[in-house]
Amino acid sequence: MPPLSPDESPGFLLAQVCRLHHTRAQAMLEALGLYRGQPPVLHFLHEEDGLTHSALAARLNVTPATVTKMLQRMENAGWVIRRPDAVDQRVSRAYLTDAGRAVRAEMDATLRRLDEEAFAGFSTEERLLFRRFLLQTRANLITAAGEDKLQR
Repeated sequence: MPPLSPDESPGFLLAQVCRLHHTRAQAMLEALGLYRGQPPVLHFLHEEDGLTHSALAARLNVTPATVTKMLQRMENAGWVIRRPDAVDQRVSRAYLTDAGRAVRAEMDATLRRLDEEAFAGFSTEERLLFRRFLLQTRANLITAAGEDKLQR
């Protein structure tokens, strides 16, 4: 096989696909009123309601100050409520509201629709094979970087 030009290489195509996917996801999520960083917060609070700011920061790999700003914005939207910890009043815990659970469900449906758009024309077998390729690529990059934080 002759060498591929740089714009035909798998790495270049992967970068293009990632950019296009990100742009489409942002547009779809913004239509729900969601902004960058908020979908993972909804996901983690759905998994475990009542997380502290520091626990969310650790899961998101951001600073607690960043989480505080995100939670303030989400609280203003009515999706999250923050309450002091029952034992330690210095600690604040975040909880999803009914509106937060509803927007999370809409978010999940939107992301499923994005997958359908992105993988239209793929057979089930092709989707599974593509997923396996992505998992292997991720594992290769994690190994090459030697950093656990790339797994997030």
